Amino acid sequence: MPLIRIDEPTTRRIPPDTFSLWALGFRPFYLLAALFAAIAVPVWAVAYSGGIELPIPGMWWHAHEMIFGFAVAVIIGFLFTAGRNWTGLDTPAGPPLAALAALWLAGRLAMAFGSGAWVAIVNMAFLPVAAALLLRVLIKAKSRRNYFVGVLPALLALANLVFHLAVLGVLAVDPLMAMHLALGLIVVLETIVGGRVIPMFTFNAVRGIKQWRDPRLDWAAAIATGVALLLWALGAGMWAGAVSLVAALLQALRLGGWNPWATRGAPLLWVLHLAYLWIPLGLALIALTQFGVLPRSAGIHALAIGATGGLIIGMITRTALGHTGRMLVAGPVETAAYALVLLAALVRVLSVALFPAALVGGVHAAATLWALGFALYLWRYAPFLLKARVDGKEG
Repeated sequence: MPLIRIDEPTTRRIPPDTFSLWALGFRPFYLLAALFAAIAVPVWAVAYSGGIELPIPGMWWHAHEMIFGFAVAVIIGFLFTAGRNWTGLDTPAGPPLAALAALWLAGRLAMAFGSGAWVAIVNMAFLPVAAALLLRVLIKAKSRRNYFVGVLPALLALANLVFHLAVLGVLAVDPLMAMHLALGLIVVLETIVGGRVIPMFTFNAVRGIKQWRDPRLDWAAAIATGVALLLWALGAGMWAGAVSLVAALLQALRLGGWNPWATRGAPLLWVLHLAYLWIPLGLALIALTQFGVLPRSAGIHALAIGATGGLIIGMITRTALGHTGRMLVAGPVETAAYALVLLAALVRVLSVALFPAALVGGVHAAATLWALGFALYLWRYAPFLLKARVDGKEG
């Protein structure tokens, strides 16, 4: 009779104190994005008041770095992590992930301390590489449902190219037009991904909740939002305003169907609903801008701080908790961070829309609130991101 050999379990458990920054995309990019957010916005506030000079006009630098520094880092970290879940295939980890993070960091340093063609080359290198790595995984897995989010980094790379060509004088366009196009792409991504996960998270967490969803409304809201923001970026005036109002209404109806009121006792949920609310608010403010009622920056900051910043602080806490093996519960630190970022959006928008005489003070107040929110994230989450999962699993 042959001997039966009983082997040890094949699943390798990783000690919780193991350095794991390069284990999965969310780890370095969430950490770098939060650190950058806490530093770059106060730097901009000082530059806005004339305290320092930046290598390119301050408004261009601020808009570029908030999109292609901060937001893009979170998007890539999120998509690399979600891409592995969607496909079951590995996304960059280890030395390749470290090299990609170094490429992102090189772009930030170049933009902070230099100008000219070499800065454009260094800064533009990150997104095409990240896009290629992500698309390779999605195409290999034939994950057609996610091709759009895979293509989005490539479209952002194109907007970045337009920005640099405009700054260098090669293209006779306003560099901020490229930033508005990039912001529009990000808001469309938020519409698509947010429409998938926010109602699902809410349904799974709130017992007995009643929701209303319609795929036709989802498509209509996404398409109207994309068209509205494209027309706005291209300076279509009244047409952009009219379509923006339609998109705002569709987005508000969509959000209402998710039953946001039911999340009022769960910070991990209400932050996502309140942040998403800034999308219809931002579209409405953009419409008022096109009709000559409000300054342009009111709608921009509603979408950039309220929607994008709010969704980012909500998602980088939730996904970091889940992917480090922790309970999906937001404590006092997370709740304070949510409140600070959302309050920063409110202060910045109100200072533009209602209190223009206090604009400088509003910029500094909003910058302080924003920086404190992301500093809290760093204080709480840096140990989570640097060390292995608490359950001993890989990732």
